[in-house]
Amino acid sequence: MEPKHAVRSAVGAALVAGALQPYAQAATSAAYPSRPIRLIVPQAPGGSNDIMARYFGGKLSERLGHQVVVDNRPGAQGMIGTDMVAKSNPDGYTMLMTSTAFTMNPAVFTLPYDSTKDFDWVTMLGSSPVLITVNASLPAKSLRELVALAKSKPNYITIASAGGFMHFVSAMFRSQAGFDGVIALYKGGAPALIDVVSGQAHLAIATIPTGGPFVRSGKVRALAVAADKRSPVFPDVPTTAEAGIPEYRASIWWAWSVRSGTPQPILARLNGEIAAIQKLPETQKRLSTDGAEVAMRTPAEMRAFIPEDMDRWAKVARDAGMKKQ
Repeated sequence: MEPKHAVRSAVGAALVAGALQPYAQAATSAAYPSRPIRLIVPQAPGGSNDIMARYFGGKLSERLGHQVVVDNRPGAQGMIGTDMVAKSNPDGYTMLMTSTAFTMNPAVFTLPYDSTKDFDWVTMLGSSPVLITVNASLPAKSLRELVALAKSKPNYITIASAGGFMHFVSAMFRSQAGFDGVIALYKGGAPALIDVVSGQAHLAIATIPTGGPFVRSGKVRALAVAADKRSPVFPDVPTTAEAGIPEYRASIWWAWSVRSGTPQPILARLNGEIAAIQKLPETQKRLSTDGAEVAMRTPAEMRAFIPEDMDRWAKVARDAGMKKQ
């Protein structure tokens, strides 16, 4: 049996350590950052997640005085890179470029992490509707003609999908348009569009930041934008309602998250710095040019938003007949 004074000493030490923990955390947060920050993008280079990560990462590097290093870790519908952050140290030096796929994946995959418990949230960066694009030589010149062609040839149309968010909105489009077609998975939005350009696939649902350059160059044709109003970037492209599928709406959001347990002062610092970047005229113009809009949210607002969005996409998955893998 240990002497009573030894037990008292151990208890006292534990109490002192507990009392000092907030001060130690505050000191660590005050010195943040003291080295480069790793920003994991769980998709391939060239897609909208990568585009947003590199823009905001570059601006944040300037403001913090330390490099934000973009690290692309594609694969498994974004789960590989996401799991790396879920298992990282909660110190603010490993961040995740998150998008709508994060809240979709729980509906169709058994995940190696807990989407609600393993992450804290920095902020939302922006959002953008998607474009329905087709190979430029495809006979269909409108969305109605595309749907008619797809219905006349069951399983003829191949949809190139970047997985994750794009897999959901592709399955939702196929379901709401009422045709049978094949969804081919790719590691990113750019590789998917490249195969549409080459004719290996007929169609791709694309974000405006990713698909816009392909549309402007004439390599693919945009048939519709899945929004309530036309995009100022492509004012001649009709909305899905105008083009014949009024119920189809889809937009992507982008956000940054970190491992749960990251000190609140670090979250607040990052949120404030990114909010300042979002207010820059350069940022407003950059996102507008890419067909996106700034969307500011606090960490608390993000924590409330994530489970709500998960519930919404779980319903979409059920309605589209998507089975959990």
